[in-house]
Amino acid sequence: MTTLLARRAAPAAPVLPSTVFATLVFLVLFGGDALRNGTGWWGWGITCGVMLVASTVVLVRHPPRARTFPRLLVLWLLFAVASLAWSQYPGATALGVGTTLATTLGAVAVTAALPWPSIVMALGRALRVHVLLSLLFEVVVGVFVRSPVCPVYLDCTGGVPDAFFWSRAELFVGGRIQGLQGNSNIFAVIALFALVVTAVQASDRTIGKTTARVGVAASVVALLLTRSATTIACALAVALVLALVVTLRRAPVERRQRVYGLAALLFVGAVAAVALARQPLLALAGRSADLTGRTDIWSSVTTLGLQHPVVGWGWVGYWSPFVDPFRGLAERNGVVYLQAHDAYLDVWFQLGWIGLVLFGLIVFGAALRSWSWATDRRILGVDRQARWSALDLLPTLLLTVLLVHGLTESRLIVEWGWALFVVIVVVTRRDAYGWTDRDR
Repeated sequence: MTTLLARRAAPAAPVLPSTVFATLVFLVLFGGDALRNGTGWWGWGITCGVMLVASTVVLVRHPPRARTFPRLLVLWLLFAVASLAWSQYPGATALGVGTTLATTLGAVAVTAALPWPSIVMALGRALRVHVLLSLLFEVVVGVFVRSPVCPVYLDCTGGVPDAFFWSRAELFVGGRIQGLQGNSNIFAVIALFALVVTAVQASDRTIGKTTARVGVAASVVALLLTRSATTIACALAVALVLALVVTLRRAPVERRQRVYGLAALLFVGAVAAVALARQPLLALAGRSADLTGRTDIWSSVTTLGLQHPVVGWGWVGYWSPFVDPFRGLAERNGVVYLQAHDAYLDVWFQLGWIGLVLFGLIVFGAALRSWSWATDRRILGVDRQARWSALDLLPTLLLTVLLVHGLTESRLIVEWGWALFVVIVVVTRRDAYGWTDRDR
């Protein structure tokens, strides 16, 4: 059934203090690695502290409505806080809970201060800035420095693993660039976000042609130069979801069941084909059979998780390398990784089956609401005609990237991944009640 939302057409997002605030929040969230690499942990901490204060002020001025706030999200956060009672590493859990709540606060402040079109405008600006500055950074390193660059908080003179370098100066030698994030895979997924948001904004005509062309071109270049297998999988998933949404929007309501049936058959066939051709596909992507050591990490985490399967070891978010069992838990080629490389496995390990079920329910609800936005939601224009809005595609497309990326990385539950997830969860729930500018 097609849902007709009698809502005013969203005006073009003006450059207001709230929009500037949201842009800065996204810049800091997506720039966590860049800030730590360029200013050290103290610089990053001070910046986050300032943004936390600003977010608190915004929430005091624009308190969210309790009626429209996602209750399951609150319940999951309370369970993470409660894990302090049984945590195997209470100090690390206290730090992890604090950073998760602070990140949530920033995301909720953005949704409280702005309508969805303005949030998209701020997100698009922040993403394009990150991509362009990252490319510029790699050009400067490749042209002027011509040698690997180390983060300011590390001493690389004695020789360190390649993964420790901020940039390996590989732009002009055919290697994978890392951008300001210092990580090819993270830079790649940020570039994919930038490409998706910019393309949708261009389709909705909320940005100029020059901005759209530069944003799309920079994102494509970044994706080609990072060559991230995980991000390629995310991009394919987004393309398939977009194709299905467009087909459903064009199909009469009575034919939608056929479209869903055909899509389900194609999905099962694709999964079977990938499973059968796993080895050739990995070879084509230049990845090892163990997914660059991920299978070993998954095995180790699963073994530990089975010791506390119901409530987990205690929430921590990013693993702390200074406490057991994280000390040396995921080490490869001299690098200690601070995540399970699977967001869902990480949630189960830290909060057990209870936490994972709650998290799954949050994901399921957000996916349903986002899908309704993409396929059913229409907005009344000034001429009182109901029209599709390209911006309503974004929750589904962004959520697709986050969920697929979460299969091999844990960023979904920390920093920008968690913040973007919270924004989608809150906005799709809030706007289902017809929230508009005048309701603030």
